[in-house]
Amino acid sequence: MTVTTPASVGAPGEARGLPSLGPEATALLRLLDDTFESWGVTAGARPMTMPPLLPAADLARLDYYENFPHQAVVAAPLDLERRETSTFCSDTGCFPCDALEPAALGLPSASCYAVYLDHQGRQVADDTLVTVCSWCFRKETHYEGMRRQLGFRMREIVAIGGREHAETHLADFTARIHSFAAALDLPLRREAACDPFFDKGGSKAVLQRLTPVKHEFLYEDLAIASVNTHRNFFGERCAITLASTGGPAFTSCVAFGLERWLSALTRRHGSWEAATRAVLDANARMRADASDVSVAAGPVI
Repeated sequence: MTVTTPASVGAPGEARGLPSLGPEATALLRLLDDTFESWGVTAGARPMTMPPLLPAADLARLDYYENFPHQAVVAAPLDLERRETSTFCSDTGCFPCDALEPAALGLPSASCYAVYLDHQGRQVADDTLVTVCSWCFRKETHYEGMRRQLGFRMREIVAIGGREHAETHLADFTARIHSFAAALDLPLRREAACDPFFDKGGSKAVLQRLTPVKHEFLYEDLAIASVNTHRNFFGERCAITLASTGGPAFTSCVAFGLERWLSALTRRHGSWEAATRAVLDANARMRADASDVSVAAGPVI
């Protein structure tokens, strides 16, 4: 059976990194997102919905534009006073810069930024968990189907709290990702990756090189998930403190690029139908395994 890719159903935005998804792809994306969200909810995460745009000033305070200038995308409204003299150019397909107000809004490249900003100035429990799915945006040198996009969806499960909580979160979900991949017959390899959340020239960057803070899960050459620890970076920058000690919170996150999972699964299984069946079967197998573990543990007295 031939895989119905976005290109084959007609997606004029694909070359710009903005492909559309047909009914089968949409159903599989929703199934995957429901699966990953359920992992977070089962672990105690609160589902939340975050805005697609964030104040550029807030992202700058998190060093976003220093660490990811090559990926950054910003947004600006039209300057109505200049609109009469600076109009849309059909030749370039763009508004000229002088037709726009200052770009005070940023389109983040990961879902978790909004979570840390939402919790800024607050005290949290040592074992706080949040799960979100947001549109994310990354400027790339080129775009390729569902593998590399300007706009894409990312499901994240975010831990905010004590150091042990943040570390345990990543260990638990690393094991879950490996189990899910095995049930899917989707061979993944885990590799350390460079995560420039910290100043590249600072002391934290030295520690980062000694102890990797990000690991990616790759199918072939495509990273489809990652586990990330930020230590107390966001706790300090966003003034998120622990109710138990008053000190800055530690954070970590588990991220799933949903369109990239679609690409990996259809490459591995050959069709939308086969990929969907693989996910349904894997979910059933993991539920059965969890039930077996619960029965073996016996009742809690």
